[in-house]
Amino acid sequence: MNPVDLVLQRSFPSVMVPAREPLAAMAGPGERLLVAADGVYLEVMRAWIHIVRRIARYEVDTAIPYGAVEQKTQLLCGPVPPALVGEFLRMARRTLPNEAGAWIVWNAVTLEFRLVALPSLSHGPGYLVYERPPLADGDCVVVDCHSHGRGEAFFSRTDNQDDQHDVKFALVLGECHREPSTALRLCAKGIFEKIATIPEPWANALSAEVMR
Repeated sequence: MNPVDLVLQRSFPSVMVPAREPLAAMAGPGERLLVAADGVYLEVMRAWIHIVRRIARYEVDTAIPYGAVEQKTQLLCGPVPPALVGEFLRMARRTLPNEAGAWIVWNAVTLEFRLVALPSLSHGPGYLVYERPPLADGDCVVVDCHSHGRGEAFFSRTDNQDDQHDVKFALVLGECHREPSTALRLCAKGIFEKIATIPEPWANALSAEVMR
């Protein structure tokens, strides 16, 4: 086998799901494809999250001698502290009418969350160009936050391009001059899952910040 193909297959293997015994767990962080009875699944493991999603179905009714897989989202880091979401709104309001960005980071060694501001190289009411700050060993980006100033919260084509290869939650706060509008989604290697409403503790933290 070509050495490059061999390296790629080792880093992103395909696994046939057994029908008569449990699927062996991943040994550590990484990705793999699971070929199951009802389609092909993407499995992603990070220190902070474990995701399984079906990404393809069979187009013909062929008997596939493999087992079943359940989709899952397991947040290994625990819930994101709502106070950090409120802290980001404060940051976003300070930069009005321009956009702002920050990461909510979890450290796999200390098991602590913190908000990391994204230093702006250029920003305005409709755009943000930032420098990616260095992270410490064990740091994981859990929520990628940015604001839309006084504009509505939504995910743009640029956001889709930026998030295409990431594993994270993405949060947009819009209309930051008042009770903010929000947009939240899970990003997993090209999978974008919109979350209809943000967690209630996050919403409460945002409301409390507006009332300050």
